[in-house]
Amino acid sequence: MKKIKAGIIGGAGYTGGEAVRLLIRHPDVELTFVHSNSNSGKYLYEVHVDLLGDTTMRFTADFSTDVDVLLLCVGHGDARKFLEERPIPPSVRIIDLSQDFRLAPGNGIDGRTFVYGLPETNREAIAAAKNIANPGCFATCLQLGLLPLAAKGLLTADVHVTATTGSTGAGQSLSSTSHFSWRANNLSVYKAFGHQHLHEIGQTVRRLSPDFDGTINFVPYRGDFTRGIIASIYTDCPLSLDEARALYEEFYKNAEFTRVSDANISLKQVVNTNKCFLHLEKHGDKLLIISCIDNLLKGASGQAVQNLNLMFGLNERAGLDLKPVAF
Repeated sequence: MKKIKAGIIGGAGYTGGEAVRLLIRHPDVELTFVHSNSNSGKYLYEVHVDLLGDTTMRFTADFSTDVDVLLLCVGHGDARKFLEERPIPPSVRIIDLSQDFRLAPGNGIDGRTFVYGLPETNREAIAAAKNIANPGCFATCLQLGLLPLAAKGLLTADVHVTATTGSTGAGQSLSSTSHFSWRANNLSVYKAFGHQHLHEIGQTVRRLSPDFDGTINFVPYRGDFTRGIIASIYTDCPLSLDEARALYEEFYKNAEFTRVSDANISLKQVVNTNKCFLHLEKHGDKLLIISCIDNLLKGASGQAVQNLNLMFGLNERAGLDLKPVAF
């Protein structure tokens, strides 16, 4: 079988590095170039030091359209700018990991329309798509906790969410809240009730449940760890715990990476994997959903590769059978 030729734009950051790690090991993909203006000429392993011995590729400031797919691992706003400034043949598929094309009606450019790449609810559209808008990390974690309720019209009240993310969620650029001396042994709230991922969460929820008129109240935390997201979500729900579990297990029965756990869950079960684990509890009239993902994999580059697999008719798990850290 001929391998799919892939290129990465913006390969020096966290999501770009994760995409490199996945694609150089992918059985059906040939990674042909990794673009970075600031690191052009350097070996990949000079920036992503764990790649020493795995590849002798160098970053390049040039890019080629002689590929089947481009992964845009650039900052928000930069993906749209990149496509505006450079002619990309329609035959080249795009997977954008920024937020530039996630929201309608702005999810298109120069004749390209982007499909929202959440496989658990959009698998058929992804398989037929030429361009994918990869979901955000918090958006993935929270949506996977809410989708079964939304699909059954069971979101009838406000939703309350608290979620904590690792420092890699802030990107590689240094800021006062990403320094080790600030982050270590610390915890803080940011963007309470106004996080940008609320827009795409609301878009998906209301597509599945048009009558939902409640508020999704979201308080994100910066965590004292490097990667992963753990979210606690609760809302009024008439189902018993057994009924809720049955609903979630049925909804995700064909999902390759999302699992419902009877036992409580923790981050180390999913970190370094493309999995989402969910755990349900009933407290009075409230259904509590705990959701865990790795923000750089299921929340970014892993999901991008999952979408690539679907777009090209590959095994959905190809290149994604990863080992959790466990300890």
